Amino acid sequence: MNELNTHNMDAPSALIYCRVSSGKQRIEGSGLESQEQRCRAYAESKGYNVEMVFPDDVSGAGDFMKRPGMRALLAYLDAQPDRRYVVIFDDLKRFARDIERHLQLRREFAARSATVECLNFQFEDTPEGQFIESIIAAQGQLEREQNRRQVLQKMKARVENGFWVFRAPVGYKHIPAKGGGGKVLVPNEPLASVVREALEGYAHGRFSTQNEVKLFLENDPHFPKDRKDGTLRPMTVTRLLKKVVYAGYVEAPKWGVTVREGQHEGLISFETHQRIQDNLEGNKRAPAARKDYHVDFPLRGFVACNCCGNAMTAAWSTGKTKRYAYYRCETRGCEEKSKCIPRAKLEDGFEAILRSLAPSKKLFELARVIFADVWEMRSQQVRSQQAEWKRQLKEAEKQIEELLDRLVDTDTRTVAKKLEERIDRLERQKFVLAEKASKPMPTRARLEECMELALKFLSSPWNIYKNGSYAVKQTVLKLAFAEPPKYCRVNGYGTLETSFPFKVLGSITGPNNGFCGEMVLLERIELSTSPLPRECSTSELQQHRCGGSLDSIEKSCKANLDAFFTLR
Repeated sequence: MNELNTHNMDAPSALIYCRVSSGKQRIEGSGLESQEQRCRAYAESKGYNVEMVFPDDVSGAGDFMKRPGMRALLAYLDAQPDRRYVVIFDDLKRFARDIERHLQLRREFAARSATVECLNFQFEDTPEGQFIESIIAAQGQLEREQNRRQVLQKMKARVENGFWVFRAPVGYKHIPAKGGGGKVLVPNEPLASVVREALEGYAHGRFSTQNEVKLFLENDPHFPKDRKDGTLRPMTVTRLLKKVVYAGYVEAPKWGVTVREGQHEGLISFETHQRIQDNLEGNKRAPAARKDYHVDFPLRGFVACNCCGNAMTAAWSTGKTKRYAYYRCETRGCEEKSKCIPRAKLEDGFEAILRSLAPSKKLFELARVIFADVWEMRSQQVRSQQAEWKRQLKEAEKQIEELLDRLVDTDTRTVAKKLEERIDRLERQKFVLAEKASKPMPTRARLEECMELALKFLSSPWNIYKNGSYAVKQTVLKLAFAEPPKYCRVNGYGTLETSFPFKVLGSITGPNNGFCGEMVLLERIELSTSPLPRECSTSELQQHRCGGSLDSIEKSCKANLDAFFTLR
């Protein structure tokens, strides 16, 4: 609002109210300035002394109390109850475009003894004048509702054509479409890569809970935060995981628009989106955020107590002169409850385990050749699977057509709703099948890239763990071990259950499906009774442990690796 100097203290006092429907109109147009100029000229012709101008750039959806300028004007009148003002409007539509709100606003001004004057309408306190005023106010309401209907119809039509008409989700931005015709979504880097990593991580198990996704996004400097302390609301993560727009599809359930392919590039595949929804429906909810996650205790919550099998906690203890770091079990009823284990002892033992997971170079050369053979075998299987997916796609389309025929014929709302739900499930299944059937076969270069990444991790999990951030360390733990290792305060680590790739490499030179002597293992972890074998030479292994030809070893490894590909 603008304060103006009075030039005639004896002239009636006036207040000017101007309004446009949006901030964009205020910035790009001159609606407020032109309204103010017209109202000033009117006030001067009437001999009024204009004290204040109250502008608004929001519509308020018909409710004048949602407009900051109107609230300020009423508050100004309340602050000076003994004075009589004339409130000037440019047009009756600027007053209120809702018949009920119009009459209510008239009563508000009357209660404050303020007179309302409009440049394009003459207010009259006669039955005829009130009737005409009501008709014009009703006409304004009709135009507003018609405009709203037209906008919604156009927005719905664009969604049906695959365009996202709502606010751009995080990771996207709107740009004008080529050749005109509205705007389209495009990835907005680097946010798009951050969102893609979060979604794929939750879909494929890198993040096992929504809370882990939340922590990942909070630690990224590019992702916008909800709260002033730099954290996100759990609902923000849930909404992000549920948005089908990230898969390159659009929908508008409130308008009856089902999922359909969008006109924008997806950050993830629809199959990945469906995995996310399956994880959400499987009650993989976010636990309460822990305030005591700390880089000082990377094994906290991972290493389990050998006595009760529950995860250990960790904390600092303060002595007389310095602080001490301990791990301990806090499970009620456990024999080892609250018995502290020095951090160095537990983590040094775990370091020895990770160091032991390092196959020799000779073993890797053999594994590389076998990987290539298994890759080719699996490629042939994928070609066969693509043919089957195409068949299933045709079958899904046939079922949808049959259900649509039944939907048209049914008169029962309950049956119709069930049919619509089945059609929606089949439509989503169709999208997944179409993606799988049209997915290009990976090239040999892709094989080399995947192989290098996989072998890099398998060859040096300890180096990655040691030099990585807290999040990287947690990822290494999940990839290296099928089950959390158990630790005994007296005997150290017990039997280890490593992940499948390490078992595959361990089985190449021995039939025991455990770690063979070809692995570069340390002499002991905590005790000489460790289940891991002691280090020995390659010749000793070939003489005492292999017990078979290279062909049989290779055949066994191929079988294991093929099972690994199938699991992946």
